[in-house]
Amino acid sequence: MRSVEVVLGLVVLATVVAVTAHRIRVPAPSLLVLAGLLVGSLSWVPDVRVPPEIVSLVVLPPLLYAAGEDLSWRQLRKVWRPVTLLAIGLVGFSAAAVGAVAVLLTGLPVSMAFLLGTVLASTDPVAVTALGRRLALPPRVQTLVQAESLFNDATSLLLFRVAVVAAVAGGTLSWAGIAGEFGLLAGGGVLAGVVVAGGIALIRRRTEDPVLETVVALITPYAAYVLAEAVHASGVTAVVAASVILGRQAPALTNASIRLQLTAVYGTVVFLLESVVFSLIGLQLPTLIRELSESGEAWFWPALLIAATLIAVRVAWVFPLSFLAQYRRGARRPSWQIPAVISWAGARGVVPLAATLSIPLTTESGGPLPERELVVVLATAVIVISLIVQGFTLAPLVRRTGIAVPASDAQQEYALARLRTAQAALARLEQLQDVDAVPQVIVERLRVGLMDRIEVGELRLDGQDDSGSIAATFRTVRRDLIAAESAELTRLHDKGEISEGTRRNVQRMLDLQETALNEEQ
Repeated sequence: MRSVEVVLGLVVLATVVAVTAHRIRVPAPSLLVLAGLLVGSLSWVPDVRVPPEIVSLVVLPPLLYAAGEDLSWRQLRKVWRPVTLLAIGLVGFSAAAVGAVAVLLTGLPVSMAFLLGTVLASTDPVAVTALGRRLALPPRVQTLVQAESLFNDATSLLLFRVAVVAAVAGGTLSWAGIAGEFGLLAGGGVLAGVVVAGGIALIRRRTEDPVLETVVALITPYAAYVLAEAVHASGVTAVVAASVILGRQAPALTNASIRLQLTAVYGTVVFLLESVVFSLIGLQLPTLIRELSESGEAWFWPALLIAATLIAVRVAWVFPLSFLAQYRRGARRPSWQIPAVISWAGARGVVPLAATLSIPLTTESGGPLPERELVVVLATAVIVISLIVQGFTLAPLVRRTGIAVPASDAQQEYALARLRTAQAALARLEQLQDVDAVPQVIVERLRVGLMDRIEVGELRLDGQDDSGSIAATFRTVRRDLIAAESAELTRLHDKGEISEGTRRNVQRMLDLQETALNEEQ
């Protein structure tokens, strides 16, 4: 019963903090971690322990799936070289650097210091996606940082397994064994994701039941993760592969109404899981610190310096590669803005936390794993520092560099899409009219609406100011008419002239129309 109360209280806290973050325009993950840290420091708050399977199996798959769906395949093909260098080279470089610093600062055994390095070596896709969601980054930069965080799991997980073998069993793996393990993790994960995506696509193409399709969509990331883990491959890679494949096929898999429902349901699930998991990161740290304080081992300054090491290593890796790439493209004076943002966007979060919590408790001989508590505290503290420091400062850095995409560009792009789609619809309507497939009265009604859309789109692309006022006036009047329709619908239902089912169906149609007006702003 106590656990249920803690979970419910955590959900309420996380929801309130997340809504507050949205209203005051600060990154929700950072504020959630900070709130969890403050609440966890209160003496009357019970100690919080997060089982690793809760994070890795329950929370992680849907969040990874949502991040993978947002990934642009077209942009990914343009940045696969730097993504590979970051997802493989930088992970190994970071693990070695953190391990060396940890040995110097804390006196950890080399095996445990390297284990700490492997836990913190990779950036986190959930944190990176959540932090970057409100930033108007250029598509190439957004894809680069997001793809790096999504595809570096196989490298970090391989290093983590090697480190666990060294720390727990005192053994090592051969180079052939390491190569085979990496192939199994990465290749097996991709294969599992492809298999699950193919099966899910077949199912979703053959069903139009909204409840059934929602359930299938919700279990998809779990199916990919469990299948990959069952064959000892990377569950994270499998989820990412499945999400990228199914995300590209989404328009062909279902109809518009079900897509609206799936968007709403998945948005709610992602909001709740992100809110809970980021607050848990902060909430758990005070518990770990209290347990470590009995041994008297120092943790704060080592954690701070390890966090600084991760940033310094990332800067030392990203800037030279970026400058070299710019020189190859013919730039005389390489710019610092984009590599600065990429360097600062390497936040740690949920995936490193799951790896930290999964560190074995005992050695192969059955004795307690030495210095495990210190490693867990250091890793969790670095994650908290990363989310708070980089989270709160990333948006100001983006503004300072001036690389953010102006709102006018996004509006122009939206206007162009609306104009081209309206022109395509008008061309199709003319074809139907030529073959007398549609009555003339219907053709004229549809043509009026399409011509209005084309005229407004052309005005917006030409930059004429009166188009904005015309569109704004239209939206205001249309909302007023929708409100009148809703009021009449409620009156009919209250008088018993229409049923509840009819009221809901008509209200949904009005809601969709009003939503479309809001999206046009």
